[in-house]
Amino acid sequence: MTALRLASLATLGSALLLGGAFVFQYFGYPPCAMCLWQRWPHAIAILIGLVFLAIQTRVLLALGALAALTTAGIGLFHVGVEQQWWEGPTTCTSTPIGDLTPEELLDQIMNAPLVRCDEIAWQLAGISMAGWNAILSLCLAVIWVLALRRA
Repeated sequence: MTALRLASLATLGSALLLGGAFVFQYFGYPPCAMCLWQRWPHAIAILIGLVFLAIQTRVLLALGALAALTTAGIGLFHVGVEQQWWEGPTTCTSTPIGDLTPEELLDQIMNAPLVRCDEIAWQLAGISMAGWNAILSLCLAVIWVLALRRA
């Protein structure tokens, strides 16, 4: 397969993953902050893929791979937060930091996001959406790298 076809496949993969995220959101699964973070590298990968259609340069293929690896990394970190392996950002998890006064605790509760990063909203085969994003994004990174090797 040519570099152009592989890059197109990787671009389509990011478009499908990003589109899938919007479909889940439409059907009642609002994203947490970390879910939103995972969307940006896919959007960037799509833009890179579109630019590659016009300007076929190896640098764009490397940047596409980097974008896919970035969203995979965020997804892996998010899985760790969901599984309580490590603490996530305090802005989207339930773990308070330090001793809070009643006023600070109330303020934290009132300003808490509606969707927490440390809770699994949906899973398939025991793997959360963040986990699927990480797995599929790693596959996309491999496709970008294959395209780079063929360019």
